Amino acid sequence: MNVGIIIGRIGDVDGVALETEKWIEVLRRIGHEAFVLCGSIKNHPIDLDHVQTFRPLSFFSPECEWEQNRAFFFPPDDPDELLTVVHENAQAVATEIFRWILDRKIDVLLSENASALPCHLSMGLGIRLAAESLSIPIVTHDHDFAWERGDRYATPFHEVEELVESTFPLRLPHVKRAVINVAAQVELSERFGEESVVVPNVMDFEREYARKDQYNHDLLPSIGIDDDDIPLFQITRIVKRKGIETAIDLVHRIEDPRVKLVITGSAADDDRKGYFKELVTQIHERQLEDQVHFAYHKILSQREFGVDGRKIYSLEDAYANAVGVTYFSEYEGFGNSFVEAVLARKPVFVNNYEPVYWPDIGSKGFRTVQIEKGELGDEAVAEIDRIIHDAELRREITEHNFVLARKHFSFEVLEEKLQELFSF
Repeated sequence: MNVGIIIGRIGDVDGVALETEKWIEVLRRIGHEAFVLCGSIKNHPIDLDHVQTFRPLSFFSPECEWEQNRAFFFPPDDPDELLTVVHENAQAVATEIFRWILDRKIDVLLSENASALPCHLSMGLGIRLAAESLSIPIVTHDHDFAWERGDRYATPFHEVEELVESTFPLRLPHVKRAVINVAAQVELSERFGEESVVVPNVMDFEREYARKDQYNHDLLPSIGIDDDDIPLFQITRIVKRKGIETAIDLVHRIEDPRVKLVITGSAADDDRKGYFKELVTQIHERQLEDQVHFAYHKILSQREFGVDGRKIYSLEDAYANAVGVTYFSEYEGFGNSFVEAVLARKPVFVNNYEPVYWPDIGSKGFRTVQIEKGELGDEAVAEIDRIIHDAELRREITEHNFVLARKHFSFEVLEEKLQELFSF
């Protein structure tokens, strides 16, 4: 079948984009062809002949930002203009989807979180309008939902509430739904009586991953880290729920100046850079300027060369150079960084982010240093200190975790799930 994938952005380092690339690879492995309609693309992750961009689908398009501001952040006194514009934009999205489906002879649509989280109102509504008109089979890959984001999608307008409720998540007779954790599966059943398939985030355990080579051997010195240092990597974006302040506190409490923290992600998704400023203040107050390094200018999802000719390293290069990985998130839809770290054979220091980590990952028997509710106790600090200074202990832990993760989070697991979802 020709699978048509609709997504806000692809080729980026967020979980939705990363997992979509894996789905594309496995869909092709089992005989399907994959086409992408997206708002923006970075780093050319797939065959560009199969990618079509439509700017209004971007999360940073004028259409999306205008809608989000007036629906949630800076609402006007009256919602009439907002509702009119959202429906006009949605009709334009639906028309583009019609055109793309006909041009690419699409047999089934795959909506990548665009029908789950109302972070782009007209995209989600446009997909719904197209789906209602065409009755084309649809798979929705739902990563997170509005009710999981606190008051992020609170609005004074009942009309917007009705739009969100009727559109996110998409509920039509010809929809099959994939979710990324058990909690979402239960919540969808209780709220809407909707069935769903849990599809965990996966990695390719048959491919050599995160090894030192001629390209990445100089990553650490390029960001000011010496050969005898002990680099811990925080391989996430800089957003508040990632718990990066706990990782900084860890470096402070270990009291070994050789222990360095490398934060790979940018603050592009940090609203007004408020959290980033908090981290900088924390680093300054604890005099950790020499031990905490921001590396967003050096590390992206793929290798490339910058405009100045200097190397840009990949996330895989980051894992290759890590002694351990900090992952103290308050919330994750699943946990890409966890699976990546295990595949890279690196120990993981993790917060038991509720309600996902323990039911979907931790309970399977992984050996980690696990903290609760973001509280970094003395015992956890001592255990992390022991692990990062003991190479043989790290080898024992990471080999155990690798075998376990291959069983639960491999491409073979994803292949079984996609065979089920795309049998129409």
